[in-house]
Amino acid sequence: MLNTADLFDAFPDELSVCELQFRSFGKRRAFSGPCATVLANEDHRPVLKMLSNPGKGRVLVVDAGGSMRVGVLGDRLASIAVANNWAGIVIHGVIRDSQGIEALDIGVKSLGTTARRSGAERGGLEDETLQFGGVRFTPGDWVYADEDAVVRCARELEPVAPE
Repeated sequence: MLNTADLFDAFPDELSVCELQFRSFGKRRAFSGPCATVLANEDHRPVLKMLSNPGKGRVLVVDAGGSMRVGVLGDRLASIAVANNWAGIVIHGVIRDSQGIEALDIGVKSLGTTARRSGAERGGLEDETLQFGGVRFTPGDWVYADEDAVVRCARELEPVAPE
């Protein structure tokens, strides 16, 4: 199983560790893959658009501006992600329908949960470099996540044995 602490010990000069405290949702408590990015402040529609594309084992990194007001992912969108082969989703914001997401074979990291969903369409930007939690996420970077942390690297890393 993937372990971000072991990856950091083996590659400390190559990894950036996100300084935010994420909660874990979904059946996959650890996931990794090349990242795709979307900026979607309090609007689930840009997230839906991205997840409707083939994931090819990628991780979608969503910058929702750290908003705790509006969930940009729910169980319906997470189900679409599973069907389209996304490895996981990291959200700088919150989700909704967490119980439904818990039953799905996907990994989701978010700052928390809410009941509120998107209202007005705000739009978003795809494939932009995002920055939050002291980490710069560029499309194509590799994202590794487990219950301890979310980390990024410019390249795919070989698995490491725990010390």
